[in-house]
Amino acid sequence: MNCFQNATRVVIKVGSSTLTHNSGHINIRRLEQLVKVLSDIQNAGKEIILVSSGAIAVGMGKLHMRERPQDMAAKQATAAVGQCELMYLYDKMFSEYNHTIAQVLMTRDVVDSQERRCRVVNTFEQLMKLGTIPIVNENDTVSVEEIEFGDNDTLSAIVAQLTHADVLVLMSDIDGLYTGNPRTDPNAKLIPYVERITPEIEAIAGGAGSNRGTGGMITKIHAAQIAGAAGIDMAIINGENPNLLYSLFDGETVGTHFACAPSSETARE
Repeated sequence: MNCFQNATRVVIKVGSSTLTHNSGHINIRRLEQLVKVLSDIQNAGKEIILVSSGAIAVGMGKLHMRERPQDMAAKQATAAVGQCELMYLYDKMFSEYNHTIAQVLMTRDVVDSQERRCRVVNTFEQLMKLGTIPIVNENDTVSVEEIEFGDNDTLSAIVAQLTHADVLVLMSDIDGLYTGNPRTDPNAKLIPYVERITPEIEAIAGGAGSNRGTGGMITKIHAAQIAGAAGIDMAIINGENPNLLYSLFDGETVGTHFACAPSSETARE
């Protein structure tokens, strides 16, 4: 875990299920705790880039929707409402700890074009020099299938790659990667360390995310592959307790650690 302890630039992704209650409304207590921990970690000398889901989920709560919209126009309209509320809350809460945030909305065509990619990289570098905390999300309001990342796990890995981050942390609604589905299999065990992503690892990572998000464990495995190929270690930890970030960056074993340099045949338990 020394790679997390020694990391300087950190990309942290937080999912919709972490940020919201089952009702779709913001989980204010958890968001406040997350902002406090991230502010403290930034104060300790690390550079934080936050990839935040939640626009559609927050929009659902704001518009009193009970179910996630299915058609594209409704999704985009809900995201437009939710993104405003989400950034308002982040700005208000981070300001209490004297941190300035910056909103970065991305679509895949930005990184597919070499010229646009360079501009994005330069923007991130300038934001980091200014001491801000960039908060990144997919631009759901205008994104369509041809230019969407599809999930923020993938987006966070690409952001980590673009910004030459030292590590990537995915905060999820589960402790990490298990040998089975812990919600249905009482014998499922947490896998604390994965040296190499094998077909077996991919097979046990099947399953969908919550009704407030788009990802599942398989998207996190794909994120680990993207990050690993760029030489970036990744961890999955439970987002219900933001204080776990302290433990992770103190070098303790938390969640599942995916090594960036695959060398063995299987994952170690």
